[in-house]
Order: sequence, then C-alpha cells, then structure tokens
Amino acid sequence: MRKEPMRKCVVSQEQFPKKDLLRIVLTPENTVEIDETGRKNGRGAYLAKRLDIIEAAKKTRALDRALKTKVDDSFYDELFEYFK
Repeated sequence: MRKEPMRKCVVSQEQFPKKDLLRIVLTPENTVEIDETGRKNGRGAYLAKRLDIIEAAKKTRALDRALKTKVDDSFYDELFEYFK
C-alpha cells in the first residue's frame, strides 16, 4: 500500500491528502493558473476545495503571499466559476 502525499492549504493551514486539494500554480511565464493535473511547472500553492476557503483566500490575499506575486481579482472569479 502506498503512502498518501499530504499538502497544506495556504488559507486554513490544515493538512489534507494531495488529491483533496486544488493546486494553483505561478508558471515560469508569470501567469497564475489552476493546475488540474498537479504536474505543471512553476511555484504551487494548495487550496481546500471549499467556497469559504476561496473567499478567505481572496480576502486575506493568501495566494499573493504563497506565490510571491500579485494575483488579480479576475483569477478569483475564475476560481469561483471552477467550483460551480
């Protein structure tokens, strides 16, 4: 039996299995994208797959700190659409 990789949500600071989190990546081209495969190149940050976590990330600018760049509000709108 394989050990399940664990990652930490940048908002709640809770540990979750990697497959239960959504990876957000800052690509080498300096674009912020949703990484559905979990394998894109670049700096990654993980968010729990809950709307309240997305709202908290927008409010506290947690992704800005985790990715060390400015994340546009339009990206948060894209995240909300991804969950609907």
